[in-house]
Amino acid sequence: MESLSTYARQFLGQMDKPDVDLLEGLSPAVSIEQKTTSRNPRSTVGTVTEIYDHLRLLFARAGQPHCPKCGEAISSQSIEDMVNTLLNRSEGAERPEKVILLSPLVVRKKGSHEQILQELRKDGYVRVRVDGEVRPLSEEIKLKKNIFHSIEVVVDRVVLKPGIRRRLDESVSTAIGLSEGTMLVQFPDSGEEVLFSESAACHSCGISVQELSTQLFSFNNPQGACPECSGLGVKQVFAEQLIVPDPGLSLEDRAIAPWSRRKLATHNAQWIQALAAHYDFDPALPFKKLPVEIQQVLLYGSGKQRIEFRYSRGNRHLVSQIPFEGIIPRMDRLFLETTSSRVREETARFMKEQPCPVCHGDRLKPEALAVLVGGYSIVELTRMSIDHLIKELTDMEFSGRYQMIAEPVLKEVQERLGFLHGVGLGYLSLERKAGTLSGGEAQRIRLASQIGSRLAGVLYILDEPSIGLHQRDIIS
Repeated sequence: MESLSTYARQFLGQMDKPDVDLLEGLSPAVSIEQKTTSRNPRSTVGTVTEIYDHLRLLFARAGQPHCPKCGEAISSQSIEDMVNTLLNRSEGAERPEKVILLSPLVVRKKGSHEQILQELRKDGYVRVRVDGEVRPLSEEIKLKKNIFHSIEVVVDRVVLKPGIRRRLDESVSTAIGLSEGTMLVQFPDSGEEVLFSESAACHSCGISVQELSTQLFSFNNPQGACPECSGLGVKQVFAEQLIVPDPGLSLEDRAIAPWSRRKLATHNAQWIQALAAHYDFDPALPFKKLPVEIQQVLLYGSGKQRIEFRYSRGNRHLVSQIPFEGIIPRMDRLFLETTSSRVREETARFMKEQPCPVCHGDRLKPEALAVLVGGYSIVELTRMSIDHLIKELTDMEFSGRYQMIAEPVLKEVQERLGFLHGVGLGYLSLERKAGTLSGGEAQRIRLASQIGSRLAGVLYILDEPSIGLHQRDIIS
């Protein structure tokens, strides 16, 4: 059982028990096959060995939340603090601000949730927000049970003005009580939403952090993954170097690679003439000798500035005043909107991978990165080499109840790291992508994972275990 992965173990409870009373003379056996590593971009050394799962548990149970904005340690926030934070926003404002108080009852959970909606109707509530859409409870709300849903009940709509404190205090208390500690405040004028929580909030910035859970530290879960890159840590973007591979060529000589197709030659030539006339440049000059401003207009567009564009349609000659979209924005739009796989493959030739501009390759939301254990975030620990990580975890100290929580988790992590060190993989980091491992490294990780399960009296069947290993790593 311990040799099975977390994914495999979740199905055991769904299987019927075999109609067997006793098995004799059959030794348990585990087969370690020779296979290539996963090419999934989400798989890392930490996830393959399941060490990252234990680190997530450590941070969820013994982590210290910090404010993602100012970096200060986060403490609990009382109802009075929440009311003061809301009222302070209205001070100095030109006009009173409207707010909608929402109580989150369901956060990304599958199900039809009919019972919750029925209870809200009985309690006299009028509106709920289902998956971001405010709907009256008087209408029939049917949700697909196999899809994740979020439900927030609209507790009150108030205007932040003098004399509103008493009503605001009652509404906040109701919202907090319904959701057992959290409240979502929507500001319709600005579109901003702020989460308030009794469990964790920064008093300086007024930022609240959701209750720590293992999902918050998973880049494979929407609760923790960076929304910009969906937890991949990288994004595919159009590269100037691929769009203009030879800056020594001129626009007339098809310096812009995506414009080299014959079908678009006439249309693009008309645009080049229109831009050359508007910005007064010579399209026969090499691209690299054009002014930087002209290069930026060609690549990223003219913004709101309109260009006189002359074109032909049949026997008619037409003139229009329109902004130039730009090569990269047009290709980006085409890549996202097209339903043709051929077009997507053709445009993807001009894209390259670069770190996510929001998380900078960390894969997680700022709220997860702001939780520290021993002064380190979970990403900082996974970027250390295994040898360095073993030393840092050994030196970590916890106080009070956190010592009891962290001790068994740290012990499991250190033992698994020790096995990786023992097979000569101490130079790897847990964030290393599984697809970048060599055959020998992948085989040693599989061996270390099986040794780490600490099974006794088991027969291991190894399928060519020495393939990809250096001669010094082979034990005869």
